[in-house]
Amino acid sequence: MQQLTQNLKDGTMQLLEVPFPALTSGTVLVRNHFSLISAGTEGKSVKDARLGYIAKARARKEEVKKVLQAVKTFGLKDTYRMVMNRLDAPSALGYSCAGEVIAVASDVRDFQVGDRVACGGSTANHAEVVMVPVNLCVKLDPNVSLEQAAYTTVGSIALQGIRQADLRLGENCVVIGLGLLGQITIQLLRAAGVRTIGIDIDERMVRLAETMGCDLALSRRLEQLEDIVANFTGGHGTDAVIITAGTDSTDPVDLAGALCRKKGRVVVVGAVPTGFKRPNYFKKELELRMSCSYGPGRYDPEYEEQGLDYPYAWVRWTENRNMMAFVELLRSRRIDLEPLTTHRFDFNEAKNAYQLILDRAEPFVGVLLRYDTSRPLKTRIEFQERKKAGSEPGIGLVGAGSFGQNFLLPALKGLGRMIHVSTARSNNARNIADKHGFVRCTGDASEVINDPEVNVLFIATRHDTHAALVLDGLKAGKDVFVEKPLCLHPDELTAIQAAYQQGQSRLMVGFNRRFAPMIKKIKRTLSSNAPVAIQYRINAGHVAADHWIHNPSVGGGRIVGEVCHFVDLCSFLAASPVTQVSAMTMADPANQQDTLSITLGFANGSVAGITYFSNGNKQLPKEYLEVFQSGNVSVMNDFRELSSFGKNSVSEKGVQDKGHKAEVRAFLEAVRNGQPAPIPASDVFNATAATFAILESIATKGQVVRLDQ
Repeated sequence: MQQLTQNLKDGTMQLLEVPFPALTSGTVLVRNHFSLISAGTEGKSVKDARLGYIAKARARKEEVKKVLQAVKTFGLKDTYRMVMNRLDAPSALGYSCAGEVIAVASDVRDFQVGDRVACGGSTANHAEVVMVPVNLCVKLDPNVSLEQAAYTTVGSIALQGIRQADLRLGENCVVIGLGLLGQITIQLLRAAGVRTIGIDIDERMVRLAETMGCDLALSRRLEQLEDIVANFTGGHGTDAVIITAGTDSTDPVDLAGALCRKKGRVVVVGAVPTGFKRPNYFKKELELRMSCSYGPGRYDPEYEEQGLDYPYAWVRWTENRNMMAFVELLRSRRIDLEPLTTHRFDFNEAKNAYQLILDRAEPFVGVLLRYDTSRPLKTRIEFQERKKAGSEPGIGLVGAGSFGQNFLLPALKGLGRMIHVSTARSNNARNIADKHGFVRCTGDASEVINDPEVNVLFIATRHDTHAALVLDGLKAGKDVFVEKPLCLHPDELTAIQAAYQQGQSRLMVGFNRRFAPMIKKIKRTLSSNAPVAIQYRINAGHVAADHWIHNPSVGGGRIVGEVCHFVDLCSFLAASPVTQVSAMTMADPANQQDTLSITLGFANGSVAGITYFSNGNKQLPKEYLEVFQSGNVSVMNDFRELSSFGKNSVSEKGVQDKGHKAEVRAFLEAVRNGQPAPIPASDVFNATAATFAILESIATKGQVVRLDQ
C-alpha cells in the first residue's frame, strides 16, 4: 500500500510503498476513500520541515536543550546519529479520513468488515489503509457521503470549541479566523441557534462566510470593527469569542478581549499566542479557556489506545461522542460542507495539493485527497535485490522505536543477514528496511516470527508485548533476544520458563550493563572465593505520572521496567543468584514506587544495596557503583570513570559505553558458534523473579521475600 510521508530533515514528501499497519487489540483496519488535508496544522508542519537546521533550532528551543544534554551523556558522535535518525525518518501526515473497514481485531465487537466509517487521530493518515483505535472511529449512516465524512476530525475540533464556549440558544458568538475550521464553526453555531459574527483578514474568507449564512461577516481591517459588533449585540458585546485563527500575533486574543461582554468567554481553538493586554480581561472578568482538540480523551492513551471510555453521565462529550455528533449533523443535513471543498486531488497527486497550500497560488478552503480503491494492495514489502545467502544468522526484528534505532540496530550492523523487520507504523517499517538492508518489512510480527529464513529473533517492542512475542519465538524454534523486561507478571515468567525448557532455543534479555568495558574490568578484579558487597545508586530522574511506563498493564512500572537492569548487574558481579529481597519505597501520593531502597541477598553470602531515586537532579550522573571485596574496592561513575583501591589500583576515564554493542555481538557469536547464550537463562529468570519479589516486599512494607523456597 502507499502512504504519504514527509522527511523531517528537509521536508521532502513522497508516496512511499509500505506494508499494512499492524492490527492490534482494540483497532480496525480501514481502506481510505477520502482524507482531508488540514491546511493550517499540516501546512505548518511541512513548512517547518523545509527550514534549515539553524531555523529549526530557533523554532524548537526546548528540543535543542535536550540535544545538548544528550551530547553530555552520549557524546557528540552518538548524539548526532540519534538526531539524524529522527530527522531522516519518513513522518506520517494527516489525521482525518473516511473509508471502509477491511479488518477488525478479535476483541472488537462494535465494528464489522464492510462498515463505512470516519476516523481521526495520529494514525488516521494519508494512506491507502490505516489502523485506527475504536474510540477514534465512528460508523456512518448510508446517507452520509464518505467525502464529507472525511471532515469529521476537524468538525469535532470545531464542536469541542463551541462546547467550551458554553453558549445558549439566542446568544451571540464571534469567530476570529474564517479558514476551514472557522467556517465549520460558523455552520455549527447556526445549527445550535447562536447568532454568529465572523472576522478575518482575508476578504475572500469573509465573503465565503456570508454565503454560508454567517449573520455578520467582517474584515479585520475595518476601523469601526468594535463599534459594529457592539451595535449588533445591543451595546453589550458578544457572549463569547472562539478563536480559530492560526498566527504568531497576539491580535486575535487582544481583539477577543475588546469584543466580549462583561463576564464573557474567550475560547482558544487555533494556534495563537496567549499573551494579551490585561485591561479588558481584568475589567470585564473574562474567562480564557483552552479547547483540547476534539474533546476529552485526546492525548489520554487509556482512552485513545486502550479503548477505555469515560462514564457517559460524567463526561457527556468525549472525542468519540463529538465525532458521532458531527456525523449526525451531516446525516440530518444541518450542515453542508460541499461549498467548503474547493479542491480534490487524486492520492497520487498529493504533493501537488501541499504545494498549493504552501504557495497559496489560488484560494482554497477544504482540500481532499481521493483514493483509487480498486488498486491491489500488498500487505508486506519484499526487496528481491536484497536476497542474501550464506551461513550468517538470519535476523528478524520486531519493533524499532527510538531505542531500537539508536542502540540495537547500530549494534547489529554487519553481524548477520538482515531478513525481516516488523513495526506497528507502516512508514517506520519501510524506513528501517531501507536504512538497514532488510529483505522484507511488514506490520505483522507473526510474519517475522514464522519466516523460515529468520533464525534469530530480536524483540524491541513495548513492555506489555514482550512475553507473548518471546513465547511465540521460542515455540517457532527461534533464538530470542528481547529487550528488558522479559515479562510483566509472574505467570508470564512461568510460561516462558516452561517453553524454554521444552525447546532448544537460546533466550537472552538485553541486560547490557554486564558487557560494559568498565564492568568487565571490575569483574576481573573479583575473586570467586569470597562474597562481595555492592552499593549501587541510580539517579533515575522524574518520569511524568501519565507516562506509559507507570501503567502496570503496559509498562509494568519502573521497577519491572528498569530496576531489573541493576538487579542483574549485581547478580553478575556477585556471581550468584538472588535468594532474598527486601525493599521500601518513599511515600508517594501517586504510588509510582520509583524512589526506593532495595537490599538483595545472594546464595554465596554476597549482599547488595540498590537505591533508585526519581526525585533527584539531572546534573548528577545517573549511575554510581561501589564494589567491595577482601580489602579491595572498585568505584564506577556512570560508565565514564573507573577507580580501584587495593591491589593493582586503577584510575581511568573514557567515553560512556554501557555495553549495547558488546551484548549483541556476544549473543550472535554464540548463535554462530553453537554455544550457550552469554547470559545463562537461569540468570535471566532469577533477575526477573527478583524484580517481582521487590514489588511483593514493598506491598508488605519491607518484609523479606525469599526466592529459594
